[in-house]
Amino acid sequence: MTTTRNPGLEDVTDVRAVPRRSVGQSLLASGTVLALVLLIIFFFAMRPDVFLSFTNVRNILYQVAILAIIAGAQTIVMVVGDFDLSVAATAALAGSVAASLMLGGVPVMVAILAGLAVGLLIGLVNGALVAYLNLSAFVATLATLTSVTGLAFLVTGGTTLFKMPAEFDNLGQGRILQIPFPVFIAIAISLVLWAVLRFTTLGRRWYATGGNVEVSRLSGVNVRRVRLLAFTIAGLVSAFGGILLAARLGSASAVQGSDNLLFAVAAVFLGMTVARSGAANIPGTMVGVAIIGVMSNGLNILGVNSYVQQVVTGLIIIAAVTLSSLRTRER
Repeated sequence: MTTTRNPGLEDVTDVRAVPRRSVGQSLLASGTVLALVLLIIFFFAMRPDVFLSFTNVRNILYQVAILAIIAGAQTIVMVVGDFDLSVAATAALAGSVAASLMLGGVPVMVAILAGLAVGLLIGLVNGALVAYLNLSAFVATLATLTSVTGLAFLVTGGTTLFKMPAEFDNLGQGRILQIPFPVFIAIAISLVLWAVLRFTTLGRRWYATGGNVEVSRLSGVNVRRVRLLAFTIAGLVSAFGGILLAARLGSASAVQGSDNLLFAVAAVFLGMTVARSGAANIPGTMVGVAIIGVMSNGLNILGVNSYVQQVVTGLIIIAAVTLSSLRTRER
């Protein structure tokens, strides 16, 4: 094990510095990427005229752009060893608040900022409950999920909001070089989150806290503040994803994008098998997002029943958790 010394962070164990991979670790890590490659080859073989066409690849990227943002938010929380069940609900409420304000005549930018503020507040509440009141992250965010969903129904009146300004819809439906805006935004957010985790002191503190809370505390890390920041940023990023989803669909509802929670969790667990440390990480999460996107798109192209797709989704989640568990044992 090595230690990383930074101003204000002394003798914190660098959880990313681990011994050389065993054969089992290498197989698990490469297996996730290999699974993605095999999926692409399989669906291309089944529908070579469609699957890898520019239009379909663009559709896949468009479909997973919001999921990539939500999964990025979940990754931040899981890096510190916690869990956030409210990311999808936060996204739905943020989108609903922004849409409701715009329909009430509020300028688009002000409405978007209000939606982001909602996500920030929810993240702060989650962080305070977990870091300062010592509640279980699962219990705290489950309670938040329920409350936030109720608030979203109140904001929308239990209906679907639509007919937002064209300026707002263009944020989710516009294109640059035939590539939808959400794809570029998702890439930008993912790169920012990756840079924070990889190159900043805050990122190293997050990893250190996720690796060993007690050692981090004894090394001078303000663990409570670090966990609070993780949940707060996750809430903000989730809100951005929800607002972008509302713009993409041209509508907002209390249950919009609810499936993104399970998909995000699966993506993060799949991504944990890619990292050498076995910890949550942005590049690995994006591989997981790609697997889910390719699988969903491929099954749709093949005309597979939507109920069968739900079964497959469940199996993906089981496989993701199992692989992550095996990866942890290999450490």
